[in-house]
Amino acid sequence: MIKAALKSLLGRKLRLLTSTFAIVLGVAFVVGTLLFSDTLNRSFTALFDATVGDVVVQPAEGEDVLPGGSTELTVPGDLVDRLADVPGAARADGQVGVAGVYVIDSDGKPIGGFGPPALGGNWTDAPAANGLPGLEIVEGRAPEAPGEVVLDDQTAEKSGYDLGDTVPIITADAEARLEPTLVGVSGFPEGGSLNGASFAAFTTEESQRLFLDGKDVYNDIWVTAEDGVSQADLRDRVAEVLPDGVEAVTGDDAADEGASDLLDAIGFLTTFLLIFAGIALVVGSFIIVNTFSILVAQRSRELALLRALGASKRQVVRSVQIEAFVVGLLGATAGLGLGVLLAMGLRTLFGAFGLDLTGQPLVFEPRTFLAAYVVGITVTMVASYFPARRASRIAPVQAMRDDIALPEASLRRRFRLGLALTVLGGLMLFVGLADVVDLGNGGWWTGGGILAVLLGVTAMSPVLAAPILLGARRLYAATFGSIGNLAAQNALRNPRRTAATASALMIGLALACAMAIIGDSAKATVDKAVARDFTGDYVVSSVFGGEFSATVARRVDRVDGVADVVQQRGDVARYDGDFAFVIAIGADDLDLIGVDVTAGEPDLADGTVLLDEDFARDEGLGPGDTATFTVASGDRDLTVAGTFAPNALLQATAIVSIPTFEQAGYPDRDRLLIVYADADADAPPGLQQRLDDALADQPTVTAKDQDAFAAEQREPIDQFVLIIYALLGLALLIAVLGIVNTLALSVIERTREVGLLRAIGLTRRQLRLMITLESVVIAFLGAVLGVVLGIGFGIALMWAVRDEGLDVISVPFDQVAIFLALSIVIGVLAAVLPSRRAARLDVLRAIATE
Repeated sequence: MIKAALKSLLGRKLRLLTSTFAIVLGVAFVVGTLLFSDTLNRSFTALFDATVGDVVVQPAEGEDVLPGGSTELTVPGDLVDRLADVPGAARADGQVGVAGVYVIDSDGKPIGGFGPPALGGNWTDAPAANGLPGLEIVEGRAPEAPGEVVLDDQTAEKSGYDLGDTVPIITADAEARLEPTLVGVSGFPEGGSLNGASFAAFTTEESQRLFLDGKDVYNDIWVTAEDGVSQADLRDRVAEVLPDGVEAVTGDDAADEGASDLLDAIGFLTTFLLIFAGIALVVGSFIIVNTFSILVAQRSRELALLRALGASKRQVVRSVQIEAFVVGLLGATAGLGLGVLLAMGLRTLFGAFGLDLTGQPLVFEPRTFLAAYVVGITVTMVASYFPARRASRIAPVQAMRDDIALPEASLRRRFRLGLALTVLGGLMLFVGLADVVDLGNGGWWTGGGILAVLLGVTAMSPVLAAPILLGARRLYAATFGSIGNLAAQNALRNPRRTAATASALMIGLALACAMAIIGDSAKATVDKAVARDFTGDYVVSSVFGGEFSATVARRVDRVDGVADVVQQRGDVARYDGDFAFVIAIGADDLDLIGVDVTAGEPDLADGTVLLDEDFARDEGLGPGDTATFTVASGDRDLTVAGTFAPNALLQATAIVSIPTFEQAGYPDRDRLLIVYADADADAPPGLQQRLDDALADQPTVTAKDQDAFAAEQREPIDQFVLIIYALLGLALLIAVLGIVNTLALSVIERTREVGLLRAIGLTRRQLRLMITLESVVIAFLGAVLGVVLGIGFGIALMWAVRDEGLDVISVPFDQVAIFLALSIVIGVLAAVLPSRRAARLDVLRAIATE
């Protein structure tokens, strides 16, 4: 039986090729994601290991605030000499490091900013922990005087500057624009990179002047251990001489904490990509089931003969499963190779967004190889089991017949099973989205519900498809005559096979349609919120969405035609362990920006806070209560002055005054400026030009009117939706291959029929048209089912989050129409190869085929 199975497989190599493609693509997505994830983890772990000392002395407060939040906390400069004298310490080096230091390239554009940070600080030659080499000067020299800078090698290359050139640099501190001279280039001589981050290094004194108000303080201090002294021992000795408010941690702990925090923050990438790999595998499973169903049906006489010769039902199942094992093995191997190329592509793609991993080789962990073969072989064998089991139940005499359609009783059972799955999926969706019952992570319930509905509709699709196929038959007959009628009859001949092929396309288009609704609804919500809450005439903000120098506000305020400028600051905090976002504005600016105080008083005196009304209700807080926030400087007790309604320009948990914000340890930097024009000023275009002129030397900051601001808020949504479409494109590609495979196998199955049609006068052109029409109706069926499901999923998801601010449900019918039109194009393209193969069949040989 094993020998017979392998010979059967070798005899049908081309028939199984597209089925193998489905496995190859799905496995490649899994492998590529795991390779990229492991490479990302390794690169950041190595980077953090090279950017800490053996012992790191740092401020003790505020460590529980979300990593990435900015802080003004420092350690005294006089500690450096004291720490250098600690027994076991070889040296101590003060470190200055801040974010928001952007290098402007020779074309006047900022480098980086999206994703990896733009860093600035002081240059030191301090060794990293465990003797690892840190950044070193690879060209030129270290900075020795004010007005000199060293850039990392990747930034220097991207910027287009050479040694001796003047380098424009934008900072978020008091001196907003710098123009130092490039005197050196730094890098990792033994390999490695900053993973897309940029680093501009100055002398220690200059760094303190620029970023620390000229004070003799540091952000942290590295203490290097003498040979033979462990990090733990040195940490304990250092801790004995530290003042209150300062702590010592080992370099290994500091590196692990920094890397784990960052990797947790970007860990969603792995999950996000694996979800789409799972979608691709689910779609591929439909193709495999369909392919093996057709192949088993075509081999019915062969299997019947084996049964007649004494083969048991179990042996027949094993015969088909052996074929599936070989297909899965080959598909997983090819998918492993393609996954390497995909990982390289992901590395290049994320490099375009600033996450540069080109200096890091791909990391091959054993789990990647294991996952490739487990996924590829398991999915193929499970998908082929059901056709194999059906084959084992065929009696020898029954299998000699050419009729392979499922009996109606089987379709009725499938419909009942599909209906039960759909109802179950609907209940799971309700539990996951409505949050009525606390049964754990709602996301798993929602995802499981969507999968159950998709599988349920797939099971019911042979029955659901009947009206659409009958309608297509009438339309085809009226439009294309007997050729159209034959095409529709072919689709109706085996509704289970037609529906299964269409279901693969249905899944991809259902998810694409749901995402289109989510994206369009999010953009409509943004437009509504901006139109409702945009009270100023212009908004000044960073093109990277980060902080910028407070001096920009003073510069804008001096522009002719500007009446008022409202500064808005913001940063992360924690309340009762959960993250919160705190906004700071001027105490007298509440009325100016239209904050709707729903309870209490519109008072922003020092030490008071206004809370979002939903947050206050959930936490049981009201006017007069005390709210304790963990901020950069530690725990701060704030008196609740009142609550406010959600506002598009104040997307915050809490609002405080700017003095209260600074007292909490946050830096003197703005995130947003709301500009109000003088009532007597000239037309807005004139003011826009003057604002642009005032910000001309600040390429990281722009001024926008309401329409431009709304467009800026919509842009990330469009980018996200496009990424989703690109990832779903893999599932759609597999679905198209499924249609091609089904049509090709169907042509082989109907070889004699095709020969007879050609013999009675059907031309090659008519034959190609017939197969194309059959392909189009399959694709259109999948599109109709997918669009209907997608609209339902999209509306349900948006309805579930209506209380989270996304209160507009918008169905983009233009995109829905494009999806339907795309299905027709898919059908035409999928029929090209099968129709050409059919048209080239020799008529006499086709008629003689059994």
